[in-house]
Amino acid sequence: MRISLLIAAASALALTACAGDKTADAEKSAAAIQAATDAGYCTDFGPQTPRDISFKGGLNMADFEMAPKSADMSLCNIHTHTNAEHKGPGFSVFVGDNDNGGYACNDTEALTASELAMPEGMDFKGVKPGQTVEVHWVHTSCDVKPGEGLGSCLTDTCTDPLLRVETQVFLVVNDDDALDFMDYAYGGNMVDGRPQPKAIPSGTGTPVVFRGSTTGPSYDQKVCSPMKVTWSVRPNCAKLDIKSLDDWAESGNVFNETKSHGVRQLVTDPALISPIQ
Repeated sequence: MRISLLIAAASALALTACAGDKTADAEKSAAAIQAATDAGYCTDFGPQTPRDISFKGGLNMADFEMAPKSADMSLCNIHTHTNAEHKGPGFSVFVGDNDNGGYACNDTEALTASELAMPEGMDFKGVKPGQTVEVHWVHTSCDVKPGEGLGSCLTDTCTDPLLRVETQVFLVVNDDDALDFMDYAYGGNMVDGRPQPKAIPSGTGTPVVFRGSTTGPSYDQKVCSPMKVTWSVRPNCAKLDIKSLDDWAESGNVFNETKSHGVRQLVTDPALISPIQ
């Protein structure tokens, strides 16, 4: 009997302690969100992007529907950013805190002189050998044709679609043996009646999937994007031949992409990012 009473008492104390921990955690979270609000951060928006994909925490609990896999959606846009907007295990070298900042691939310093040589006659602007680019394959639940800008992902009758961005970070090199971007372009490719890229890169780690927003240098922690996006970010870099980016620009791609874009700085305040499951 005495042992049973002791066990019951211990269980009650454990439950009380657990409840106390949850209350304390809730209070800390509320205080952190209030501090972010007081700092002028846009805490009344959904979770923001880009983020450090190695950090799984987050206090923004906006619970919008996750998009299905990209193969079940329509490709609406492809574009690039110089350097990586996200921070990840394979791209963690900080470049700078401006529109041309972001993160570089970890192996950048190991490139050879030939990999760093600029080919003649390059027409794709905003990137050179030795730099990092983050490529976004944007998919939508709207019935659309791929086109220029994120406006191509919406229609007059489909104004609040599910969006999914498949993401790969590349180390750009002058090397014919590196990956060819044309293998991952659109070029009119259709699968089951939906526009799709020819392929999405593989072999760079299991993608980290999370809720976020659109990116780009017009946003920061005080000016947030209202768009709701399911992100799928691969954690490691791959080498990409810079001449293939030039081929893409010269191919007359339907996205009218002839240069690489700037970056949105990393969103770091927990009040602005979602937890990663």
